Amino acid sequence: MDLLAMSGYFFALLVGISLGLVGSGGSILTVPILVYLLGFDAITATGYSLFVVGLTALVGGIRNISKGNINFNIVFLFGIPSLITAYLVRALLIPVIPHVIMETKHVIITKELLLMLTFAIVMLLAATKMIRSNINDATATKISKLKIIISGIITGFLAGAVGAGGGFLIIPALVFLAGLPMKKAVGTSLFIIAIQSLAGFAGDGFQKSIDWSFLLPFTLTAITGIFIGILLSRKIEGKKLKKGFGYFILLMGAYIISKELFIK
Repeated sequence: MDLLAMSGYFFALLVGISLGLVGSGGSILTVPILVYLLGFDAITATGYSLFVVGLTALVGGIRNISKGNINFNIVFLFGIPSLITAYLVRALLIPVIPHVIMETKHVIITKELLLMLTFAIVMLLAATKMIRSNINDATATKISKLKIIISGIITGFLAGAVGAGGGFLIIPALVFLAGLPMKKAVGTSLFIIAIQSLAGFAGDGFQKSIDWSFLLPFTLTAITGIFIGILLSRKIEGKKLKKGFGYFILLMGAYIISKELFIK
């Protein structure tokens, strides 16, 4: 195994650790790893990210069942619209977007460029949310089922379009719209990320061949990471960790924008 492949698996471990520690951030790491480190195109990378993050989050979600940190009513209320939307976006929308979206004398916008720039914008929004967030346990005065469903559709669209699980959107929605305490929000978020991400991947899987010899070992490495992350979460203060991770994501998003627009 060459040094590049080894570093890819090391970062896969970090993907799982991120999910285990803060319940989000897995896809924000996975897509850049696959594109810039391992050389996958943006379409394949966003699809593979859905599988890696989906299966890893599922393992973390199952582990949270024994701790009573899963609200299955919210999983279905939020997760069903989310998984349907993610599947439809990958199966119907992404394939019909033309390779060259816009071309002028000086600018060519391709599907891959659009996806990576959209992903970078998502990263910047996620970073801002993580840095500024002061989410503690909160109780919604009145649970809005409609708002929860709409939030599920939005995160499903995000998952399908750019391969992002959307934990940074899901957790605040579960705290403030569903009135879940933080630990239960994180556990429930993992389950929602899992079903919407795997649904999005299924939308890809029926249309293209999958390199399982790469994808399965990479995913198993990430799953190992989530167990490490869960153990570390007991020793590291979540608030400080989330801010530090937010600054890292901010740098990654800025790098992607500069790489796609200025460094060729």
